[in-house]
Amino acid sequence: MNIYRQKIRIKYFLLLGAVFIGIGSLWYTNQLVDKLEREERKKVELWAKATSLIINSNLNNESLLFLVEVLQNNETIPVIVIDESGNILQHRNLDTLKIQKQPFLERKLKEMKEVSDPIEIDLGDKKQYLYYNRSTILTKLVYYPFVQLSVILLFIIVAYLAFSSSRKAEQNQVWVGLSKETAHQLGTPISSLMAWVEMLKLKSENKSLVAEFEKDVNRLEKITERFSKIGSKPKIEPGNLISVIENSLEYIKTRAPKRIRFNLVTPNSPVIVPVNKPLFEWVLENLCKNAVDAIDDKGNVKITVIDNAKYVFIDVCDTGKGIPRSKFKTIFKPGYTTKKRGWGLGLSLSKRIIEEYHNGRIFVAISEPILGTTIRIALKRNI
Repeated sequence: MNIYRQKIRIKYFLLLGAVFIGIGSLWYTNQLVDKLEREERKKVELWAKATSLIINSNLNNESLLFLVEVLQNNETIPVIVIDESGNILQHRNLDTLKIQKQPFLERKLKEMKEVSDPIEIDLGDKKQYLYYNRSTILTKLVYYPFVQLSVILLFIIVAYLAFSSSRKAEQNQVWVGLSKETAHQLGTPISSLMAWVEMLKLKSENKSLVAEFEKDVNRLEKITERFSKIGSKPKIEPGNLISVIENSLEYIKTRAPKRIRFNLVTPNSPVIVPVNKPLFEWVLENLCKNAVDAIDDKGNVKITVIDNAKYVFIDVCDTGKGIPRSKFKTIFKPGYTTKKRGWGLGLSLSKRIIEEYHNGRIFVAISEPILGTTIRIALKRNI
């Protein structure tokens, strides 16, 4: 459980860092944009001043050439000059192809009036007004942080998905290796125990004791079979789901405390679905064991089978202490456990068996403190 708390903290720190980077980038860019806007305003004012001087002053050729050069140097800032009546007199740095369309200049003038205050050009007996808009470079700079953050976010998402996929593949290899090795290690002692059972049948007079011993050996053989199926595609074939549940429940009842009552609610007719019986029994046993562990003193474990047209639902309900909503998904992750002993693999294995092998779903349907928890399995009629 501590592993997942640490992972959540790391995710929060990374998210906080990304937020700070985003805010810092936007703040710096806005500062830069404000500075460039002031510079562009000064350039446009200089452009207007040069226009006024050329018209009103008697300048020598050298001064006149300098002012003309000032006018010509504006190659980036779009400007429109109008007279006192609002008629457009001249323009500069606008799209030459779109200028031919009459509404284009009026639309651009309207945009400029919304962006900037007019700069007055004093011509003595009359006045003109200059409007301007941001240069193309400045406009790109305004939107650059958003593009940059989008690219960074996209990169983080792709990297995270690739890392998660790689980590999941690595976890799958560990699962398969651990399962196969466990099945292999159990094989030899189980074979020896089976031989001892046969010898005891011949020599022992206590037949009931030998019978119980044989049941436990058969149980170990079934567990070994389950582990051997992890990592390989198990055989899924139509089977009566109710009989599978009854077999699992019979085993659990004999090993659960007497204070726990079990109840099975099923349709009257058989429920046939594609299932691997040994693995599905394993899932039910894990869910029932967790339900029993969640009940502190005494309570009930209820298994309900709901038969629909496309899906069959199996609800495992207990009257235990409940699960916090924030842990609804975490409980199915490897290593998560609230018990002092245990590896926290039961529900993780159950999820793998249901979702990867049976193409179904397993999730916490309902959970409330004190009232208990309902974990639902949804199986398709046809895989």
